[in-house]
Amino acid sequence: MHKWLLPEYIEDVLPEPARRIEALRRGMLDLFELHGYQLVVPPMLEYVESLLTGTGHDLDLRTFKLVDQLSGRTLGVRADITPQVARIDAHLMNRKGVNRLCYAGSILHTLPAGLNRTREPLQIGAEIYGHAGIESDLEVQRLMLDALRLAGVQSLHLDIGHVAVFRTLVREAGVGAEIEGELFRAVQAKDVPALDMLANKMDRKLGAALRALPELTGGVDVLARAKKLLPDFAEIKQALGQLRAIAASLQDAGTNICFDLGELRGLHYHSGVVFAVYAQGWANALALGGRYDEVGQAFGRARPATGFSMDLREIVAIAPVTEPRTSILAPYLPADAALQRRIAGLRKAGDAVIVDLPGHDKARDELGCNRRLALRNGKWIVEPL
Repeated sequence: MHKWLLPEYIEDVLPEPARRIEALRRGMLDLFELHGYQLVVPPMLEYVESLLTGTGHDLDLRTFKLVDQLSGRTLGVRADITPQVARIDAHLMNRKGVNRLCYAGSILHTLPAGLNRTREPLQIGAEIYGHAGIESDLEVQRLMLDALRLAGVQSLHLDIGHVAVFRTLVREAGVGAEIEGELFRAVQAKDVPALDMLANKMDRKLGAALRALPELTGGVDVLARAKKLLPDFAEIKQALGQLRAIAASLQDAGTNICFDLGELRGLHYHSGVVFAVYAQGWANALALGGRYDEVGQAFGRARPATGFSMDLREIVAIAPVTEPRTSILAPYLPADAALQRRIAGLRKAGDAVIVDLPGHDKARDELGCNRRLALRNGKWIVEPL
């Protein structure tokens, strides 16, 4: 085996896509900052108990684990940054009011999340802590859509669900953890035959409601159908009301909106509205998010929270290709003070200047230069190469 081969689903990022990824990372973080989100940089490693706290152990199988040589305790390489940011809000910043935080960094998965997906996503996201209203859900959804448009991604499709509907039905049915797990898998997979078998073993009205969940998907009219088909429990009425408010508030968002009450992604992690963004011609969700009010409580400080995250590598893969920055070629004359001042001035103004080192045999186009600095009438001017 070649020593230079990388593990499966792990890859290098070469200069051009790396340039685009970094430009997008900077642009999105600047966008978040303009909306009041402060950047935090959590560590790659933590004690595994901290990384998995509040996630319902959904991340357990996706987390690489190792033994700390200093303490002897088990460490985990983060598979998601959101729990770390929740810990920072709960214990390090300790604010009473609303706290807006953002982040960007690599995460690592034991297995790829899907076909042709990397095990080392570059995750970027934004979170709001300390506000339980639908207004903060709408804020992060709009910010998420703005971030994708910043990347040049068009024809966005926003898919919205609410895990409180399923949670309420299961609770009222009084089923055990094993049956709840089977119901979850059946609803998430929209496996109607399996749902029929499970529903026949419980209260008729609740069973019918659970069977209806996979079919409650579509435009805003789905919410009216859900009101007729689902029991009149307070939590379900509140959930449908929140979804109606989102539909009304995002009418001007310039995106297609679909409601899916059978979407249970992150059931043991999320507590309310969940959402995902898709784009035409791309099978995977480009961004995922939702409300997770219970995470802060798991860290010992109850804090409502909502947010989203996305993988910059995937965004760059679908985003329109931008023209690479062209450079100016300068001769190697370190003793020429006028030339050095000209180079410094160009770089300060944002132009890339590459000094042509002595003995360099590469073709000029390999340097990415389309202009050069030339001495004309005693002045260094920029001219076409």
